[in-house]
Amino acid sequence: MNSKKTFNMVVTALFIAIIVVMTFVPNVGYINLIIIKATLLHVPVIVGSIVLGPKIGAVLGGVFGLTSLIKNTLEPSLLSFAFSPFYSVGGIGGNGWSVVIALVPRILVGVVPYFVYKGIEKLLKNFKGRRMIAIPVAAALGAFTNTLLVMNLIYFCFKEELAAAKNVAIDAVYDVILGIIAANGIPEAIVAVIIGTAVSVVLLKVMPQVRKDTAAVSKAQE
Repeated sequence: MNSKKTFNMVVTALFIAIIVVMTFVPNVGYINLIIIKATLLHVPVIVGSIVLGPKIGAVLGGVFGLTSLIKNTLEPSLLSFAFSPFYSVGGIGGNGWSVVIALVPRILVGVVPYFVYKGIEKLLKNFKGRRMIAIPVAAALGAFTNTLLVMNLIYFCFKEELAAAKNVAIDAVYDVILGIIAANGIPEAIVAVIIGTAVSVVLLKVMPQVRKDTAAVSKAQE
């Protein structure tokens, strides 16, 4: 195994460990808002996507999705049926679509930021400060990828169940969805931009040298 693969595996394991620790520290990875759980786990996934690329980003997103499924099974909120097929209350339960909602948007959170970041860098290749534009935009779109996909999938897959859980008419369900998007999605995007940008900028500066040093050590040991 070459030094680059070893380095990427170690860093990936570190990011996974961060996601797992954040998941099980109360009110850090997941914040229970009774109706739905707000999350900060999109931040390490977005950073991993930008710094390590879409493949590793997708792995981190998959881990994020699995933690969502587990957390909504063990510590449910009102809409946990939309994230876990193992949770039901009052005759309302999850199904196979719950797994899709828990996993697919989160995997894409690990893919979208990388391509947005690279796309903007390429578009602004003659602009010196392009990185400081590309990273915040990528982070924001990564966060909204999570919120918009999750909430719209809940609407299309669990419209009737959401109406019953919230005790509202079917016609009012999307208003509930929009309210959650505003209440959760905007703060989550702001956090992603602030923390994600700061961490990504540092790692993008540091990691090339760390990779070089790792390769040098590996070569010296051969």
